Amino acid sequence: MAEFNTMRATTGAQSTLIDEGLRAHMNKVYGLMAGGMAITGVVAWLVAAMAVGADGQLSSFGVAIYTTPLKWVLMFAPLLVVFAFSATLHKMATSTAQMVFLGYSALMGASLSSIFLVFTGMSIAQTFLVTAIAFAGLSLYGYTTKRNLTAFGSFLMMGLIGLIVASIVNIFLQSSAMQFAISVIGVLLFAGLTAYDTQNIKNTYLQLAQSDSDFLGKAAILGALQLYLDFINLFMFLLQFLGDRR
Repeated sequence: MAEFNTMRATTGAQSTLIDEGLRAHMNKVYGLMAGGMAITGVVAWLVAAMAVGADGQLSSFGVAIYTTPLKWVLMFAPLLVVFAFSATLHKMATSTAQMVFLGYSALMGASLSSIFLVFTGMSIAQTFLVTAIAFAGLSLYGYTTKRNLTAFGSFLMMGLIGLIVASIVNIFLQSSAMQFAISVIGVLLFAGLTAYDTQNIKNTYLQLAQSDSDFLGKAAILGALQLYLDFINLFMFLLQFLGDRR
């Protein structure tokens, strides 16, 4: 009986440690994500401000980044960087990976800066608030649900690849009907990915809680990157519906 009570106490202590570790891990993930979002927003606003002159027209800087071939570099650079970052993350030191993530957030801000020229500031703020509320609810669902969302992973990844291809094609087609369909699918897809990624981040920690802290630190950065991308894409697709154009 004494041995049973000792085992139960030990199990309870381990469970408490895991719960505390999981909370710390998720706090780190959300903290990094929030930091990345803040950098993206500030850089996007600054770049947009520099791109417009006092007369309300594009400055020489704005002409360079929005009307010359440099716009394609600004558009596709984040996509290339995120693939390279994800592939090499395990080789980096945790501190280096964190700096790369924050640098990527700044690059994404520059890439998204044109939204301040296309949409009104009020509608951008309102859409951001709607996105934040939706993201919080979806992420909370992914964290607390007992339903295993793993089965949706392959479907969501296939949908994501299809969405990227369709978006690239529509850059050249400029079809409004296709853009509407892409936006609808994008909102649904990244809503699902938000819940899926949150549960996956949680499960990854629970499976590897006894691993070294350096590995878990990288896992937190990868989780922050995944949720950051979910938020950014959900925001951009919602902006197509809720944004008021200038």
